[in-house]
Amino acid sequence: MSEFFFRTEDIKPDEVTKYFVESRQDRSTISALKSRNPTILVGSRGVGKSFLLRVAQSELNENFEVDRIFPIYISFVRSSLLQSSDPMQFKNWMLARICSAIIRSLMKAGLLSKVPQIAKVLLGEDASSEATLSNIERIADAYEQSWKNPALLIDPDAIPSTDTLKDALEDLSNELQIDRFSLLIDEAAHIFVPEQQREFFTLFRDLRSHCITCNAAVYPGVTSFGETFQPAHDATMISLDRDVLAPTYIESMREIVERQADSAVSKKILQNGKNFAVLAYAASGNPRLLLKTISAAPTVNSAEVNEVIRTYYRTEIWAEHSSLAEKYPGHRAVIDWGRQFLESIVLPEIKSKNDQYLATDKTTSAYFWIHRDAPETVKEALRVLSYTGVVSEQGSGIKATRAEIGTRYIVNLGCLFALESFPASTAFDIAKGLGPKRMTELGSNHSSYKPLIDDGLSATKEPRVSALSVQLGKSIDVLDLSDWQKGKLTELGLKTVGEVLDATEEKLKEALYVGDVRARRMRNAAIAAVLEYLSG
Repeated sequence: MSEFFFRTEDIKPDEVTKYFVESRQDRSTISALKSRNPTILVGSRGVGKSFLLRVAQSELNENFEVDRIFPIYISFVRSSLLQSSDPMQFKNWMLARICSAIIRSLMKAGLLSKVPQIAKVLLGEDASSEATLSNIERIADAYEQSWKNPALLIDPDAIPSTDTLKDALEDLSNELQIDRFSLLIDEAAHIFVPEQQREFFTLFRDLRSHCITCNAAVYPGVTSFGETFQPAHDATMISLDRDVLAPTYIESMREIVERQADSAVSKKILQNGKNFAVLAYAASGNPRLLLKTISAAPTVNSAEVNEVIRTYYRTEIWAEHSSLAEKYPGHRAVIDWGRQFLESIVLPEIKSKNDQYLATDKTTSAYFWIHRDAPETVKEALRVLSYTGVVSEQGSGIKATRAEIGTRYIVNLGCLFALESFPASTAFDIAKGLGPKRMTELGSNHSSYKPLIDDGLSATKEPRVSALSVQLGKSIDVLDLSDWQKGKLTELGLKTVGEVLDATEEKLKEALYVGDVRARRMRNAAIAAVLEYLSG
């Protein structure tokens, strides 16, 4: 049976191009990431943001001797662990991580056999120091371990300022004959901590220079850019939503699976092309969702397809959305209302229309429209639904009936298919007949908004550190891991999120059939799952 990579973190950086299925959209995105202009990728979980950043890094490395553009991939996913008493902890930690990543990448590429004097500022060391250990690494690690002891004081004095960092990189570019440093920043900031996001984009803008380009990956809807950063002017914004109406959509999604599938699964996909198409459409352009559902339906027969769509898109995808309310009580009202709104109002209305359209051979729908004057809390709920991938924004300023203006969204097709009695029989016709003009319209004062308006946005009084402690104490069942991986963790007595986060590779190798390679891969997957869970 095929063992799929659900996350880019599980793939070795030098092997990422092996799994790359190039589309025109992806090529355009990678070209933007490699260009001089700052680029921001916007997409929900699993659509391939990290993957495209890694492909851009790989291609820049391959062409470095000619272009002299040096890429540095940096993940900020560990920002959810910062719990120190330092009010400037996030900015200090970002600068520390960037500095250490630059030096580590240069040394790994063989460009620095010995750290030159001009680069020691990036290590938090005096220019005359001969120390071999990096103060910057120690500081960054201390911030990341602050969840264990929030009261511990961390001395940030060795961290360079933004201007000092820019000056050091300019000196390094001259010393090493590097035309430009390209920073590829993944998981830019914790999704429900707007102050972190604003700090990040201030730094993003301030780092711009002739020898530095910043690129970043963020989530749709839940990103706060702050007052100093203007998305339309300070970066190229690229949405990673894949168009399910594109003529090459199914072929591209099939190739993504076949790059990882064994011959048996590939044969079943070929034999059951229509069933595979249903799963591909259900994924709504999200490779991770497609790989997960193919993994759960390896023979791709009708019975498996029906079952996996009912199980995943009727239950699991909504459970992931609702779990956000437990982690972020201040957003409970909008999270719970968003699910109720989609499940009780939007999806049944679209299904009812599609039943009529299919019977009369008319264009089908998966779209709904919200008036631009709808309450802000309603828009916030839709932003959270966009983050979890249940809906995707298709365009603002869209005219509806009576020339009213609003925003059009498309629902996740899997959630729509899950309402069908036998998805394998009817979902394909729904998908093939889709047209954006047949959208369900909801005006500025639709009756379904009232419960959310009455509840509003509740403000939690629970300290963030306390909230993190609650999440770390939860069962590993909340983590997005395979049953085998969870079984091995349980075998080792690692039953909570916090215990998994603290486990070493040596601890994992105590499990049966887990050696060096599997322990490394298993720990990487476990840590990625923990950090993704803590980040939302």
